[in-house]
Amino acid sequence: MGLAENIRMAVASIRSHKMRSLLTMLGIIIGVASVIIVVAIGQGGEAMLKEQLVGEGNTAEVFYSPSEEELQSNPSAWESAFSSDDVRELEQLDGIDKVVAYSVEFGNIRFQTEETEATILGMNQAYLDVQGFTVATGNSFQAMDFVGGQRKVLISDALDDELFGDESSIGEIIRIGQQPVEIIGVLEPPTGLLSFFNTNEVYVPSETWKVLYGNSHFSQLTIQANDLDQLQASGEMAADYLNQKYGTEEAYQVMNMEEMAEGLGQVTRIMTMIIGGIAGISLLVGGIGVMNIMLVSVTERTREIGIRKSLGATRGQILQQFLIESIILTLIGGSIGIAGGALLVMIISAIAGLPILVSIPVVIGGLVFSMFIGIIFGIMPANKAAKLNPIEALRYE
Repeated sequence: MGLAENIRMAVASIRSHKMRSLLTMLGIIIGVASVIIVVAIGQGGEAMLKEQLVGEGNTAEVFYSPSEEELQSNPSAWESAFSSDDVRELEQLDGIDKVVAYSVEFGNIRFQTEETEATILGMNQAYLDVQGFTVATGNSFQAMDFVGGQRKVLISDALDDELFGDESSIGEIIRIGQQPVEIIGVLEPPTGLLSFFNTNEVYVPSETWKVLYGNSHFSQLTIQANDLDQLQASGEMAADYLNQKYGTEEAYQVMNMEEMAEGLGQVTRIMTMIIGGIAGISLLVGGIGVMNIMLVSVTERTREIGIRKSLGATRGQILQQFLIESIILTLIGGSIGIAGGALLVMIISAIAGLPILVSIPVVIGGLVFSMFIGIIFGIMPANKAAKLNPIEALRYE
C-alpha cells in the first residue's frame, strides 16, 4: 500500500468521525492561534514603541546635564538649558534640518468656576513643523503666532472634555495661573495604545511662553537631521558645538535613541517569547488529545488491522497508516489555527491601532510544529497498531 492510499484512508477516517476529529483538533487550533496572536501583538507593539521612541522625523534629543556645582548654585539650571541663540546657531550647522525647542511646566488651568491641572508646553515653530498637530476643531497655529506673542493656545481633547464637556471651547478664554489665553483649537485624541496617554495638555507658542513665564530659554531640544543615516552623528555634532560654546566637557549630550530602541526591542522580544511559550502549552495539551483519540481509533479498528496483516500488510505499512492519520489531523488543526489567529490579529489591530505583523516564519513554524506534534504523539498509537498480533486482532470483538 503506497503513501497516496494511506493519505486517502486517513482522510476518510477523519471524515467519518467529523465531530470527534474537530474536538481533537480544537487543542491544536487554539494552541497555534494563541502563538500567532501573541507573537503578532508582541512584534506589533515593539514596532509601535520603537516608532514612538525614535520617531518618523529623523530626530535625536540633545539634553543638558549640569554638574553638581551648577545645580547647587542654580537648582533650576536645566530649565534654561538652551537659548534662542543656541537654536538659531544649531540650525546653521551642516546636516541639521530643523531644531525643535520646547519647555514644559505643570500648572493650574481655570475656566470660570472649573479648575484642573495640566501640562503646559511652550514650543518654537519647528516643533509644529516636525511633530505636527491634527486639529479636531478650530485652527492650528500660524507662523505669526510664533513671533507676535499673541495669547493663543491649543488644548488636548482630554482637557476640552474636562472643562467644557459637550460645549464648544473655541474662542473661550482660560487662565494659566492668572494669565488669560484664548483657545483656538482642540487636538484630535490619540488612538490605539496611545489613547491611554490622553492627558490634559496646553500648547503655547514660544513668544507667548515668554509672556506667561518670563523665560526666553528652553529646557528641551531635539534636532532633525537631513539624513536618517547621519542622525546620531548630527546629534553628536550639535552636542559638541554647545559644549565648545559654553566651555563644558560633557554637559550637553545626545541621547542615543537607536540604542534605546534596540534595548526596548530586546525586552519586548523576551516578553513575547515567555508569553508565547505559555500559550504554546496548549499545543502540548492538544497533542495529548491527538494521542488519546488515535489510541481510541486503534482500539476501534483492531479487526481491520488484523485483516490487513493477514492479507500481507507489513508492520511498517500499519505504522505509516496511523502516523499519517495523526499528522493530517494536526496539520488541518494547525492550518485552521493559523487562519483564525491571523483573523483575530487583524481584528485586534483594527481595535487597538497596532500595526499588523503576522510573521511568515511563525506561520511556517506553526505548520511544521503541528506536523511535529502529529509525529510525536502519533508514534505510540501507530506503534501499538503495528505490534498487534493478526490472529488476536481477528478475534477482537
